[in-house]
Amino acid sequence: MKKAGKKQTNVVLANQVSDNNYSIGKKLTKSQISELAHVANSKPGGLTFVLTAQDVAVEGFCMSNCGFHGSDTKLKSAFIWVGNSVTQCPGQCAWPFHKPIYGPQTTPLGAPNVDVGLDGMIVNLASLLAGTVTNPFGNGYFIGSAGAPLEAASACPGVYGKGAYPGYDGELLVDSVTGASYNGFGVSGRKYLLPALFDPNTSQCSTIV
Repeated sequence: MKKAGKKQTNVVLANQVSDNNYSIGKKLTKSQISELAHVANSKPGGLTFVLTAQDVAVEGFCMSNCGFHGSDTKLKSAFIWVGNSVTQCPGQCAWPFHKPIYGPQTTPLGAPNVDVGLDGMIVNLASLLAGTVTNPFGNGYFIGSAGAPLEAASACPGVYGKGAYPGYDGELLVDSVTGASYNGFGVSGRKYLLPALFDPNTSQCSTIV
């Protein structure tokens, strides 16, 4: 296990760029994702999110990952990529809002924003954001080997509320009107489901609720 020292991080939301014309196509490699991140933000110290639509295929998507994070050590910048899985592999990358490909076929949770693909992206984005903040360049906090690290959220797969176990996401809050499950609030009271984070002080997964 490796641990990074304590350091305050300030986040400032910058610009947003959309590529509605799919300028480099709908089949992307990991290196192209890195290039897109660099084009969107080439400033030192930045964190770029690359989000792809449901009709865009990315190398490794659905087969080995639902998203990933990378970095440019020269610029000391990082990026996160997450894809919309709703038409490609919702059972793998949009659980628990869709029945899983493997394991107990429990009833899916209601998506808090009534969009299985988008809410699945939020879960994956939150998980990768936690990993990027704590291990941006591969020498920060992680458990296991550097080649296949378990980071702050990926060390707690499928855990969203207290009492979670494989196939059961834990005790969550439920919207009385829509029946959707959530555990966190965003801007303007929007509801989200966010993953648990591994607490190195207790060696347990810490949940919001």
